[in-house]
Amino acid sequence: MQLNLVCVGERMPSWVNEGYGDYARRLPRECALVLREIAPGRRTRHCDTRRIVADEGQRMLAAVGGNAHVVALDMGGKAWSTRELADALARWLREGRDIALLVGGPDGLSDACRQRAAESWSLSRLTFPHPLVRVIVAEQLYRAWSLLNNHPYHR
Repeated sequence: MQLNLVCVGERMPSWVNEGYGDYARRLPRECALVLREIAPGRRTRHCDTRRIVADEGQRMLAAVGGNAHVVALDMGGKAWSTRELADALARWLREGRDIALLVGGPDGLSDACRQRAAESWSLSRLTFPHPLVRVIVAEQLYRAWSLLNNHPYHR
């Protein structure tokens, strides 16, 4: 199984790449975390935001693949505890399908991405900067894996 973190946004600050990379490298091969960056649409003062979000969504879904289990990261999703995320990770590992975790751009996910998602996960009721979401997701996935494997990281 491969965990694909599909995010709108490129050229992140070095602290984001370092934080994400640190946790992604800690995960074992059986649940490798791979970042798939999607170029954001160009936003101007008078742009059609709905069209831009729809286009970003099409490109995100193209990066997902047909058989992947899709999880939308969305404010309207379920706020999982660490134990609930670990249970979801255990279920994903048992199913053996690739997982696609979708993180939209500054205007969120397209309707097509939400409809394709089998699950929706909210990191918090707070709004996080999109670059920080990558680090949080990577850390939480590593924490969930460590909980499942009785690793001392999760105490």
